[in-house]
Amino acid sequence: MAAAAALMIMVPPLKPSQALTLTFPLIYKSSLKPSLTKMALHITASASASASAITNRKLPVLLFDIMDTIVRDPFNHDIPAFFGMSMKELLECKHPTAWIEFEKGLIDEMELERIFFKDGRHFDLEGLKSCIYQGYSYLEGVEELLCALKDNGYEMHAFTNYPIWYRMIEDKLKLSSYLSWTFCSCIIGKRKPDPDFYSEVLKHLDTEPKNCVFVDDRIKNVDAAKETGINGIQFKNADSLRHDLSLLGVTL
Repeated sequence: MAAAAALMIMVPPLKPSQALTLTFPLIYKSSLKPSLTKMALHITASASASASAITNRKLPVLLFDIMDTIVRDPFNHDIPAFFGMSMKELLECKHPTAWIEFEKGLIDEMELERIFFKDGRHFDLEGLKSCIYQGYSYLEGVEELLCALKDNGYEMHAFTNYPIWYRMIEDKLKLSSYLSWTFCSCIIGKRKPDPDFYSEVLKHLDTEPKNCVFVDDRIKNVDAAKETGINGIQFKNADSLRHDLSLLGVTL
């Protein structure tokens, strides 16, 4: 399990069934062909090296919400404007659970388009995606903070409620330069503040809750992390986050 977690660092995210079941065969039978024996020993050595990397990892492991913590969320301003509505009007018109289902990977974007509005009205899905894409940007000072954390050798993962459109964020902002898209709700099938989502994260990272720091702009998600024993920080701005991280022993 520890070896599997190591291989997830800074690589494209895998589905839970892939990421959580990676194992390494231990084959030493002399009856095997030399080439197979050599391969088995190489895999075993790689597993041991990966396990060692996890044991020697720099702590704490840093877990970041994405929207309105690292990246500006277009939903708050751009999407209502795209539809020519106020936020209040949009919330009254949209389907109550469609976006949540999309974030959990239960429906695809074609189904989202079909049911997004309660009255079933059609809209320009590609136009909406373009609007959202244009709205993505790093929050002030955050990219510099991520760069400093990376330079200091910290392991960082996204821990976010977001649909498959996280790929658009990656395409525009290249967040994988700093962290791994390991824990997205659309991949895991769970959303914060579901306690099972936090348990899944800890299981995958193969570490104690006290060895993790979670940053989110929403206090209910931070409180849920604290209930599992994870150190939680509510994001307000980059400067306050620097200060809060330093209080937890994170060097910048």
